[in-house]
Amino acid sequence: MDRKQLKILAAILTVFLVAYLLPLANPKVTAAILEAFKLLQWYARNHTLACVVPALFIAGGIITFLSPATVMRYLGPKSNKLAAYSVASVAGTVLAVCSCSVLPMFAGIWQMGAGLGPASAFLYSGPAINILAIFLTARVLGFDIGLWRAAGAVLFAFLVGLGMARIFRREERARVAAAAVLPDPPPGGRRGWQSGLLLAAMIGFLVFSDWYNPGNAIVTRTDGTRVRGVILQEMRVEVMIQVQESTDGLRAGDRLTLPKTQIADIAEATSWVITVHHVRWWLAGLCGLALAAMVWRWVTRDEFGQWMHHTWDFTKLLVPLLFGGVFVVGFISALLPDKQIGALVGDNSLRANVVGSMVGALFYFATLTEVPITQALIEHGMAPGPALALLLAGPALSLPNMIVLIKVMGARKTAAFSLLIVVAATIVGLTYGATHGGGAAPVAALP
Repeated sequence: MDRKQLKILAAILTVFLVAYLLPLANPKVTAAILEAFKLLQWYARNHTLACVVPALFIAGGIITFLSPATVMRYLGPKSNKLAAYSVASVAGTVLAVCSCSVLPMFAGIWQMGAGLGPASAFLYSGPAINILAIFLTARVLGFDIGLWRAAGAVLFAFLVGLGMARIFRREERARVAAAAVLPDPPPGGRRGWQSGLLLAAMIGFLVFSDWYNPGNAIVTRTDGTRVRGVILQEMRVEVMIQVQESTDGLRAGDRLTLPKTQIADIAEATSWVITVHHVRWWLAGLCGLALAAMVWRWVTRDEFGQWMHHTWDFTKLLVPLLFGGVFVVGFISALLPDKQIGALVGDNSLRANVVGSMVGALFYFATLTEVPITQALIEHGMAPGPALALLLAGPALSLPNMIVLIKVMGARKTAAFSLLIVVAATIVGLTYGATHGGGAAPVAALP
């Protein structure tokens, strides 16, 4: 039996054992299953159409419209290292996407011949070097931790990329040698700047369609009471709120799930980020119209068919794994409440920083939601070092992310990529905690 058939057999046995052994009579397990479906519904409603689908089209566009020579020149194994890693790292300032949504674009540049080092730097920087998230971290959790997060994220992009290139240097040499003997692709009918504009329009659509609302709001219930907090998840019939100011019966950091029938009004905070969020579909629509015009003028029927074919290939490869991973994360996170995690990370020990890094690496954080979630953990006793470790590891990694990466680049490279991030986040967390005390960090209420 070959490896592919063994994987299919393992998947069948896993599903069978879960269905056979899952203790459905346990109230915690049934509640966790419900929370898993809620997270999956939230992901489908808020991230799939606005972020994952545009990212899949971008990945197909990278394969179709970019020439391998261009990718190899700027991101290939033999490209100038400083330039390649700088280009890959800068991507994070443009792409405010989560760890799952950056995967299709990573798969695209990886298949086009990008070196493992620059591609890994892009994979980390895409979700981690997020200007909005860094500013929100500084405003909510304190300037120091925001500054350390910004510096750590940029440094990590370089170190993770260099580490991956070093660990797998023999495979990279073999990859370069194999690419060198391939015939050159036929010249395209467009100039380089035209292909660049096509991809820029797609990226613009992605940035604006997935422009995230930080969720700062005052929720007025039908009984007249108000809750000041962050909207973490909005499902079809409920809203999950993380409380920011203690009130009667609620303390800062608690999560409150309210049926929409009990909500009279949600007043959003005012900021330029919210303003852009409200007009995001107009801005995304302009990018979409520009893309449609360019496709009409510059893309042949055969190229359009290839673009759709590559996009569908990525969809079949990635989407089932993403949905499955999000469901599993929702199930696991429901069994591990914030108070229990907070008890494990209440000091600056090596164990606490490793736990902080691992929680960040395994749990799924949508764009910007890692900040209020970390705030809640700090309210439950998380120390400064583990908090920073979580913020550095969380946006770039998640269990759904790892599942997909195993399919894209193999288990060994996925394990190395994840381990490099966890180890680096642990070291930075230990350093930060040693210089900022072992107790819980001060938390600023959202304005």
